[in-house]
Formats: sequence, C-alpha cells, structure tokens
Amino acid sequence: MNRLRSDRGQAAVLTVIFLVALLGAVAMVLDVGSWFRAQRATQSAADAVALAAVQELPESTGAANGLATQYLAKNGGGVAVVTFSSKFVANDTVSVRVTRQTPGVFSKLFGINSVEVHAKAAARSGNPSSARWAAPIAVDIQHPMLQCQPLPCFGSATTLDLEKVGPGAFRLINLDGSHGGTGPDTLADWIQRGYDGYMPLNWYFSDPGAKFDSSHVKSAMSSRIGSELLFPVYDTTRAGGANFEYHVIGWVGFLVTGFDAKGNKATVDGHFVRVVWEGIQSTSGTNNDLGVRVIELVE
Repeated sequence: MNRLRSDRGQAAVLTVIFLVALLGAVAMVLDVGSWFRAQRATQSAADAVALAAVQELPESTGAANGLATQYLAKNGGGVAVVTFSSKFVANDTVSVRVTRQTPGVFSKLFGINSVEVHAKAAARSGNPSSARWAAPIAVDIQHPMLQCQPLPCFGSATTLDLEKVGPGAFRLINLDGSHGGTGPDTLADWIQRGYDGYMPLNWYFSDPGAKFDSSHVKSAMSSRIGSELLFPVYDTTRAGGANFEYHVIGWVGFLVTGFDAKGNKATVDGHFVRVVWEGIQSTSGTNNDLGVRVIELVE
C-alpha cells in the first residue's frame, strides 16, 4: 500500500516536470518565431536605409549619412553602422548594418530578456547604360548647360530649341528604335508617361516632321509642366532625310516650366536636374555622367 502511494507521487512529479519542459519548449518556439519576424523586419529596414542613402551618392557621403539616419528612424529605429566604398567611381556604394534589441516574453522565465538581431544591406549608384520612361526630345551634348564640369549646370533656367537639325529632323526621336514616322498620339504618350521600354545607348532614327505642333503633343507637354522628364542626349548625327539618326550617349533630367510650339518652331523652358531614374546600371564608370542615377541593391 505504501509502495502504491509512492508510485503515484513519482508520477505526479514527472508530470509536472514534463509539463514545465513542454511549456518551456512552446514558450521558446513562440519567442524564436517573434525573433525571426523581428530579423525580417530589420532586414527590410536595412534595405530601405541603404536605398535611401545611396540616392545621394557618389556626390555626398554626408547627405547619404543624413538620409540613412532619417530612414532608420522611420523604419523602426535601431543602431546603424554606415560605410562607403568604391566599385566603379569613388563612394558609389553604401553598406549598412542595422542592429536591434528584440525583447523576449516567455524566454524571460529562462533568464533571456532580449536578443540582438542584425541585418546587412548594400546599394550602389551608377550611370545608366539603358534607361526606361524616357521622353522623345533629343538634347545636343553641346548645349551650354551640359558643359559644366563635372556635372550639368543644375537649376539654371534655360531653353531647349527644337530647331531643325537636318532635313525633316526637329529633335524628335524614335525611342523604340523604329524607322519612320511615329504618330503624334504615341509621341504624346511617351511625353506623358515615358517610353515603356529600356532604351540602350545606340543610334536612333529621327521622327520626321514638326509633330510638336500637334494638339496631342502640346497637350502632353502642358500636362508635364512642373515635373521632370528624361531626355536622351546625342553627340553626333548622320545620314539625312528618312534615314537621319542621332547617336545617343546618355540621358539628362529636365524640369519643364514652359512649352511653346508654332508651325516649325518650338521651345521647351526649364532647367536641368539631377534625377534618380529607372534603368540598367553602366559598369563603365563616369562616361557621359549627366547627373542621371540608377540605384540598386547589391547585397
């Protein structure tokens, strides 16, 4: 009889031990799950910080640091270590390591009050070798505001004259690489939304005629006053007539403040601007650096 009572006591003790272990395991699973979620959130924050900071590169590491601090605060905080390195040009890459303290809940029963989670990200800024969402107005590299060194004269009011540069060629360009006339409605769409395709550095045929005088193009240009457009920049032309071509060597951002077109004459008022744009990064450094930046995560 005493032996039976003793067995029951042992079973109760073992049950309590197993329950404690089971509850501890469940608690740890819940906490570890929350730590993994915190790590993913920290990684998202590191990516956001890197993509924000890189927008100021390679020109200003100081401004990049400032953006990193701002975006870390907006994305949950933590401690960030920001460093800069060079791939193709000086200070074109930013690396970010974010550390956060993540509290435990049930793990406190085992003396674990919090854990550190870490995340790393790196982003690079570069000139485009291909650009998306360009507008069909070609700019001569010899324009005075494009002759400043090392970048264009940003923010200085200027006028782009869409004058004739060859028989039937009025600085309108077939962005899609086609040969022949492009309808005014298509040109207007490329102005309003940009050409929905990647435009590589290459030779491009002129779109013949003074189609900037059409109602479609005038309306599109009016709708873009006060906003930035991306214009292809050329350094030379060749052939003539329907075969007239522009050699596109880069792109430049332009903030439009006015547009006027009458007959065979048209002008676009505004100023050149530094822009971050969608495109494919060049791997050749600063060739034809006109202030257009393509940014991407590289880690």
